[in-house]
Amino acid sequence: MSRIATPLASHHSAQQPLLDTQEMVLQIFNHIDNKTTDLGAETWSEPVSNYRSQERLDAELGLIKSSFVVFCPSLALSNTGDYVARSAAGVPLIAVRAEDGTAKVFRNACRHRGVQLAQGHGCKRVLVCPYHGWAYALDGQLKNITHGSGFPEVDTKTSGLVPVPSKEINGLVYVGQEASDTTASSLDLIPQIIPDNYELVEIDEMDVDANWKLFIESALEGYHIRATHTKTFFPVQYDNLTVVEAFGGNSRVTFPYQTIESLRNKPQKGWSTNGRMTQLYHLFPNVIVSTFPNCLQVVVLEPLGLEKTRQHTYLLGRVATGTAEERKTMTESILQGQAFAKTGAIEDREVVMSAQQGLHSGANEHLTFGLFESAIGRLHAGLSRELG
Repeated sequence: MSRIATPLASHHSAQQPLLDTQEMVLQIFNHIDNKTTDLGAETWSEPVSNYRSQERLDAELGLIKSSFVVFCPSLALSNTGDYVARSAAGVPLIAVRAEDGTAKVFRNACRHRGVQLAQGHGCKRVLVCPYHGWAYALDGQLKNITHGSGFPEVDTKTSGLVPVPSKEINGLVYVGQEASDTTASSLDLIPQIIPDNYELVEIDEMDVDANWKLFIESALEGYHIRATHTKTFFPVQYDNLTVVEAFGGNSRVTFPYQTIESLRNKPQKGWSTNGRMTQLYHLFPNVIVSTFPNCLQVVVLEPLGLEKTRQHTYLLGRVATGTAEERKTMTESILQGQAFAKTGAIEDREVVMSAQQGLHSGANEHLTFGLFESAIGRLHAGLSRELG
């Protein structure tokens, strides 16, 4: 296997800070003028067996459990009682905004017979089991047992919901089901991505018939822009032009829009990249945060099986604080832009599902990722390192 000593261009050491706006724009202009792109040090060859092995998938799920990974953005829990309930690495969890303002995460199972207390997202002042009505406060404490006289040995003080280690940092709620505080130290490397003036616009989920790694790989390179997105992204972006940076085991991949050319004759101190690029933050192993004009997506890819992935998407945006009509106009503008992005996402899903079927052909023992695809090499290098 050809391994990547550093899967990023030589001018982006893993210890260097991420480029600021001026440095990023100058790097992009350099690539445009010289018809170049960021290159990795070496290619990466990933065994097809790593996409088809149940043993490998089980190990990857174990890695997700033993790491602090994004569960949802804080904005999905804006108000007291707001909750998000979903499975992470096959374990049903519920995150909720407690009365004291903190985000708390519990195993989503009643202490009576294990029924899930809620599904999806919403707002509740009390978490009530739909089976027999046992009720829990937002801090997880068992508050009421229906006909409690029938359970004389149940101590409500010790029979609350089972908590899961969690952290809320820079607008993201992380869970570490089996993680240690040492593992949490890696979160310090993640910059603040979500602006303070954003709010939740919508939550969505969908299942895709493909291995989670095939899915995430499609987001980590711009080599496919021209061939896959001929009539969508390519006319407004560039063919195979990205800036790839590392921070810890994570990557940031920048996809410039052709509108960036309008900055060439403007003073550098006034440069703004809003509306001129998408920046994709890959938070190892299975989370992507992608920026768009006036909004961003937090996407969690949940492996459901060797050939099925559930995509949880949280759309956040800058919604005007003016009149109701102004807020409506801004929201509609964000959703219109996202409709365009979703068209490109459909194209990505089609090729990803085709790649999944191609794994069954027997044509390849390995999948090869070129110098243009170094962020994918970083993903697989990280998995290889963590899983041994």
